[in-house]
Amino acid sequence: MKHLLVALALLATPVAAQTIGAFENHADIGATSTAGSVALGAASYRITASGANIWGTTDAFHYAWTRRSGDLHIAADIAWEGKGADPHRKAGLMIRQNTTPGSPYADVMVHGDGMVSLQYREVQDGPTHQIISATWHPKRVRLEREGDYVWFSVAGADGVLRHAGGSYRIAFQAPYLVGLAVSAHNDAVTETANFSNVELKVPNLAYVPDTGYPAKVESALEVMEVGGIQSRRIVRTFDGKIEAPNWTRDGKALVYNADGRIWRLPVEGGEPKAIDTGPNIKNNNDHGISPDGTQLVISDQSAADNLSRIHMLPLTGSTLPRVLVSNPMARSYWHGWSPDGKTIAYVHVGATDGSYDIWTRTLAGGPETPLIVGPGVDDGPEYSPDGKWLYFNSTRTGAMQIWRARPDGSAPEQVTTDPDFRDWFPHVSPDGKWIAFISFGLDVALGDHPPNRDVMLRIMPADGSAPPRVLTRLFGGQGTINVPSWSPDSKSIAFVSYRLVR
Repeated sequence: MKHLLVALALLATPVAAQTIGAFENHADIGATSTAGSVALGAASYRITASGANIWGTTDAFHYAWTRRSGDLHIAADIAWEGKGADPHRKAGLMIRQNTTPGSPYADVMVHGDGMVSLQYREVQDGPTHQIISATWHPKRVRLEREGDYVWFSVAGADGVLRHAGGSYRIAFQAPYLVGLAVSAHNDAVTETANFSNVELKVPNLAYVPDTGYPAKVESALEVMEVGGIQSRRIVRTFDGKIEAPNWTRDGKALVYNADGRIWRLPVEGGEPKAIDTGPNIKNNNDHGISPDGTQLVISDQSAADNLSRIHMLPLTGSTLPRVLVSNPMARSYWHGWSPDGKTIAYVHVGATDGSYDIWTRTLAGGPETPLIVGPGVDDGPEYSPDGKWLYFNSTRTGAMQIWRARPDGSAPEQVTTDPDFRDWFPHVSPDGKWIAFISFGLDVALGDHPPNRDVMLRIMPADGSAPPRVLTRLFGGQGTINVPSWSPDSKSIAFVSYRLVR
């Protein structure tokens, strides 16, 4: 009913057409104290606007738009006039479903202080979220709609547009509006921005016949706040594939794998440095850091038989990591470390029967011990911070769901219950209050977690007091959040999103 009323309101109060340049109309959207304007130059658009903000559930700004459908890229050089009254004044490129103040939208905004972000509102009158670019003070920006995803590209000092990383899945209905937007972020004043070299074009996207493991991708290493506005921030983008970030215990760095090596990168961005893992140079995405923050565990496939074996070494690196698990009849993938630092939990994959079970082994030695064994797939074991539970994902009910059991494998109980999702890799926050995990759709096989799919990151209270809620939607899957990736203060998670090279 709400959407019907919005549609009727739009029909009842049409905006009078004011064609300017490539745009068929322009008008103030939402409540503005001063009427905005657009002036057409020789190769530019000069937009002046008041308005409180483009944010939250209600926007106030001036918008010049045209109607389009399907895939589209819109790009422009954007420059502010004057110092401005508010560092968060916004000028940018926007796709919008309608002209109501609470319309679904996606935009790339250049703030007065130089920050660049992809903003989006998924539903009518819903909240706004953002993905912050690692590049500030851009020379040029581009907003890209491809299918049901919006992406953005940013040009730095060299003027070359590069994919900024990050994306969001939002389905706009045809026709949608696309154009230029300015908000003063202070309705008592007006601000002016110039848009030059404006370009609207339909992208020529190559067909990718196999989006699975053979597909070439770009990667974005991101961190996201789990509370408040749930902002995502791009730490760094990569031309190839990286996977599975861990957060160091001091909160200063992220550890991930790429090209068989383990790398360390400051959380605030910068240059990654390889961690010396000696002869182990075929590391996969099942690695992690000890509870005391001094040791690194890796799952490596450098041996001639290509079986994954588990090793341990100082986080600072070692030329000779210690072997923890080396089973000639199984592939072994680390996933959990007990809070007392004495035991690891890992996935034991039978080399002959393909069984997926959860085993443990103490660092002091002793036998490899089957812990959670049964038909189907049991994967992703991770201890709760108090050591009272071992969380994992399992197909034991015929749907991939999150489960937990006591550390000795007893008293298993189901945590998630929605059969419409394939839930993988539960990660418990350091304060023990939250469980974050990745959810696939039913388009993937029951026991599979492939790359390059439409996925969601979801979160729920560890005490089960509320059902899971969506943190964000992205293009990801295998490699996105396989291993523990909470910040030490339990406020953020780290993950990887991907984009097909097309």
